Amino acid sequence: MINSVLVANRGEIARRVLRACRDLGIGTVAVFSDPDADAPHVREADVAGRLPGASPAETYLSAERLLAVAKSAGADAVHPGYGFLSENADFARAVRDAGLTWIGPPPDAIAAMGSKIEAKKLMAAADVPVLPELDPANTTEADFPLLVKASAGGGGRGMRIVRAPGELRDAVEGARREAESAFGDPAVFCEPLLEDARHIEVQILADAHGTVWTLGERECSIQRRHQKIVEEAPSPAVTPGLRKELCEAGANAARAIGYTGAGTVEFMLARDGRFYFLEVNTRLQVEHPVTECVYGVDLVRLQIEVAEGARLDETAPEPRGHAIEVRLYAEDPAHDWRPASGILRTFEVPDVDAEFAVPPAHGLRLDSGVESGAEVGVHYDPMLAKVIAWAPARAAAARRLAAALRGARIHGLTTNRDLLVRILEEPGFLDGDTDTGYLDRIGLDVLAAPLADEAAVHVSALAAALAQAAASRSGAVVLGGLPSGWRNVRSQPQRRTFEGPHGTFDVDYDLRRDGLASELCPGTSLISAVPDRVVLDRDGLRETFTVTTAGDAVHVDSRLGPVTLTAVPRFADPSSQIAPGSLLAPMPGTVVRVETEPGADVAEGQTLVVLEAMKMEHRITAPSTGTVAELNVAAGQQVESGAVLAVIE
Repeated sequence: MINSVLVANRGEIARRVLRACRDLGIGTVAVFSDPDADAPHVREADVAGRLPGASPAETYLSAERLLAVAKSAGADAVHPGYGFLSENADFARAVRDAGLTWIGPPPDAIAAMGSKIEAKKLMAAADVPVLPELDPANTTEADFPLLVKASAGGGGRGMRIVRAPGELRDAVEGARREAESAFGDPAVFCEPLLEDARHIEVQILADAHGTVWTLGERECSIQRRHQKIVEEAPSPAVTPGLRKELCEAGANAARAIGYTGAGTVEFMLARDGRFYFLEVNTRLQVEHPVTECVYGVDLVRLQIEVAEGARLDETAPEPRGHAIEVRLYAEDPAHDWRPASGILRTFEVPDVDAEFAVPPAHGLRLDSGVESGAEVGVHYDPMLAKVIAWAPARAAAARRLAAALRGARIHGLTTNRDLLVRILEEPGFLDGDTDTGYLDRIGLDVLAAPLADEAAVHVSALAAALAQAAASRSGAVVLGGLPSGWRNVRSQPQRRTFEGPHGTFDVDYDLRRDGLASELCPGTSLISAVPDRVVLDRDGLRETFTVTTAGDAVHVDSRLGPVTLTAVPRFADPSSQIAPGSLLAPMPGTVVRVETEPGADVAEGQTLVVLEAMKMEHRITAPSTGTVAELNVAAGQQVESGAVLAVIE
C-alpha cells in the first residue's frame, strides 16, 4: 500500500493528483521551482520541497533533485503527471531503484514508446496500421507535403509542416532546437502529412494481471501549433464499427509492449475512414477529464490502485453522455498565438459543479492551475485551466460550455477565451465537421474576433466612465450625493479617454436633470452606478455591467462580451514615449537567433529575431518595409517584455 506520493509536476495536473490522493487518504508531497513558490499546488500538499531555480532543466526536469525531495519527505511513491519527466524511462527506473513505487507503466514500455521511430516499428509488427517513416536527408519532391516530428516528445513541440523541399532544412533545424529544449533529445523524423484528417485517440488502462480496458475514443482534432485546444468524447465521426476497430488496435498496442497503468494510443483518421498509428502516450493525458466524465471513472485513482497491484474488473464501464473540454491559454490567437505573462488579476468561472472530479450529475467541471492574483511566468506552458462540460448530448455540452466561458471573469492577461466560445458556437463544429485543419479552414479572422463588437465596446466604455466617476465621488465629504461633474449651469460634457480594441476614443456624457445624455450611446439611460457595478437602460432593456479597475486597466464584463480598456491620462509622461519603428519584445524570453543586421533592408513580415519563451519559438517580424537603423540584441541574450529589439526606419 502506498502511504505518501511525491507529485513530480506543477500546475493543474499536480492539483489533480493531489485531490485523488486526498480521496484515498494518501499523504502528499509537492515540489516547486522558485517562480512557483506561491502556487496553489504547493499550499494544497501536506509538505512541499523546493527545487532551486526557474528553468525546467534545473527544476522539474531534474531527477536528482526530485528524488532528493522524495527521500527527505518520506514519500514511498512518485506520480509524474504529464509532461516533464512523465515519459522518461530513465527517471522511472531511478524511482524504482530508489525503492519507491512508480505510478506509471513499466520503464521498458516507456522506453519502447519513447522513440516514435522505434514505436512505429513495434506497432507495425503488432498489426497496428502505421504511416511510412521518411528520412529528412533522402526526401523527394513526391514526399511533400510532410510533417517533421520530434522523436522523443509530443505536445506539438518539435513539429513542423513542410510543403516544399526548400523549406525542409530550416524546419528540421528549428524542430531539433525545440525538441532539445523541451525533451533533451534533438532527434526528429518525417512522415507524410495527412491533410484534413482527424486526430483520434483511445484511452487504455491495464493492470499487471492481464486485463486491458479501452475506454472509448476522444476527438482531439482542433489544434493550434499541433497542440490540442478542444477535446471531446466520444468523437462525432466514429461509428460503433470504427470504434471497435480503434479499440482493438489500442488494446493490441498495449499488449505488444506489456503496458500497465493509464495511457493513450493516438491515431490519425483519414477522410476515407482508414486510421494510422501516431504514438502511445505512456502517461495521463491533459484531456483525460472528458473520458472520466463519460465513463464515470477516476483515472488517477485507478493509476494509483494499479500501481499498488489491484485488479481491474473484467469489463470496462459503459459510457454515458457526451463531454467537451477546452484548454484556456494565456495567449493571443490573433497575433500568432503569442503567449502572455504577468498577473492574472481575476479568474472566476461561474456555476462550476466540481473541481478536479466528475460532477455528481451532468454539469460543469473545472481543472485549474491558477487562481485570482496568480503570476503567469515565461518558463512553463501558458495553459491556465481546463473547463469541461458533461451533458446527455453533444449539443447540450457545447452550449453549457460556451455559456460558462462567456460568463467567466478573466482579467489581467490576454487569453483564448473568445476563440473557444466562437468555436463552440460555430455551425461546422456543432455539426461535428472538424479536422486538424479546422482553424485554417474557418479562419482566425472569424474565430479570433472579440465577442464584444464595436457597439458593445462603446457602451462598456460608458459604463467604465460612469463607474470611475462614481469612484471619484465615493469619498467626497461635501455634496457627496451629487454625480461627478455636476454643475448648476452646464458648460461642457464629462470626458474620459480610453484605449480599446479598436483604437483610442473619447467617452463624452452629461448627467442632466432629465437623465444621462451620451452621443456615443444614444438611447441609453442610467439606472445606477457604483464603482464596481453600473446598470444602464438601453432602449427599454436593463443591462448590468461589472467593472473592475486595476491601475490604468479597466475590465468590463456583461452579456455583450468582455471588454478590456486602458484609461488614457490627460497628460502623457514624455519619458514613456517610444520612438516610431521600434520593434518591442512581446514577452520575456531568450534570443535564439538574429536574422538581420544594422543597415539591412527588410520587408514587412520578414523574420528579424527568434525568441524562445514558454517552451516554444516565436518569430518577431518587421512591422513594415524599411531599413534596420538600430539592433539591440544578440543570440543567447535574455530580454524583458517591452524591450526594444530593433528600430526600423
